[in-house]
Amino acid sequence: MNKQILVADDQIEVLDMLIRSLQADERDVQAFSTGREALVYLQQHPSDVDMAILDLDFGPDEPDGLEILQQMRDEIPDLPVIILTGQGTIDTAVAALRLGAVDFIEKDFYIEDKIEISLEKLDRMLTALRENARLKVEVQNLDRENQLYRSEFGKRYRVIGDSPQWQQVLRQAEQIASIPRPALILGEPGTGKELVAAAIHYGGVRKDRPFVKVNCAALSDQLLASELFGHEKGAYTGATEARIGKFEAANGGTIFLDEIGNTTPGFQQNILRAIEYQEVQRVGSATPVSVDTRVIAATNADLEKEMAEGRFRQDLYDRLRFEVIRMPPLRERREDIADLANFFVAQITEEVPGLQVRPFSDEALKNLQTYHWPGNVRELKFAAERAACVATGSQIEPGDLPPEIAGDVPIVSSGEGYEAQIRAFELGLLRRSLNETVWNQREAAKKLKLSYDQFRHLYRKYKLNREKP
Repeated sequence: MNKQILVADDQIEVLDMLIRSLQADERDVQAFSTGREALVYLQQHPSDVDMAILDLDFGPDEPDGLEILQQMRDEIPDLPVIILTGQGTIDTAVAALRLGAVDFIEKDFYIEDKIEISLEKLDRMLTALRENARLKVEVQNLDRENQLYRSEFGKRYRVIGDSPQWQQVLRQAEQIASIPRPALILGEPGTGKELVAAAIHYGGVRKDRPFVKVNCAALSDQLLASELFGHEKGAYTGATEARIGKFEAANGGTIFLDEIGNTTPGFQQNILRAIEYQEVQRVGSATPVSVDTRVIAATNADLEKEMAEGRFRQDLYDRLRFEVIRMPPLRERREDIADLANFFVAQITEEVPGLQVRPFSDEALKNLQTYHWPGNVRELKFAAERAACVATGSQIEPGDLPPEIAGDVPIVSSGEGYEAQIRAFELGLLRRSLNETVWNQREAAKKLKLSYDQFRHLYRKYKLNREKP
């Protein structure tokens, strides 16, 4: 919705002229014959109004423009207001400006031109104010995120696990925490790559500076370039204002480039330049900007294969691998499963009022220990939280776990590969929903939040039927 301009003047000819002039520039105008009416509208629609134009004198029975100005500024302190007058004096103009008016214009033959010039100045000012407000919100969000991470990693980063593989990861993170060089974290989805990246940042000398995350797989090259490096106004269609990128937002701190293996070789050249020369160039600008930003990258891709097939640059890989941290999948650190599951249960009981902390039974722990965990720690978190929410006994039993973990569906060996494990997991979800709905396919689709067509596609794909599930 376009922001509105409030216009209030008791001279009908002036009001009509203002409406006609402003609407010719495709501005959204709300017009009133008294300042009191304009004030009531502002009070009812405070978020819709961008600026106001007020007459100074509304007649003997109405508050004057200065009084309305003061009340409007009480409602919205940063609302830009222009005052119009038919016979203004210097003293009146000074009084209006002191009350917060952004301009004071005399009604004469050139009033349309004066207002247009004033509005052009206001537009430039508002663009700057909006950009400042956006940056302020972004900084506040980063501060909140940083406070969250500081809290999460306050005691050895709140990282759970005593297995030798996990302790090796922590030792590597501690060793490089204060070294201003890139790091590369490799591992399957759900193994905790972002957690370790944050542990590196908050364990080093940059811990009080921004930690900025970017998912490289979620954006096209053009949008990713704008996201990482920023852009100038008019750099491309839709770039209505200049914007700094994440590299600049992370200046002095760390930028975490998740799924860097999903970027194109052409775009990887830009990242390489930012790392090597510590400078970025906004889209649409010819002037580089210096930054002091540490890069930590992560991917679940096989970069050796990607480089061999020309999809990942060898020079970027060489630059990133100052330290390579390989994340162990959960199936290779089974001794951590019980501690992680109990931690997730304790965590969700703190978040959900009335939810009781229950230990896992020996049989349930056995299920957790023997499951293959294709989704790694992320999947374990889901399973533990779900079990904590559905359990009703004194302990969490196998029946409280998702069926594929409880043993209701065949377990596929990790040696079968990622696709086979995902297939088994997907089959488990389908069979569970069908069993719970007595094989009513429409109800099963609803439980999984799938359309009926999507569910039927999966049903046919896996050749499911009630007689031979």
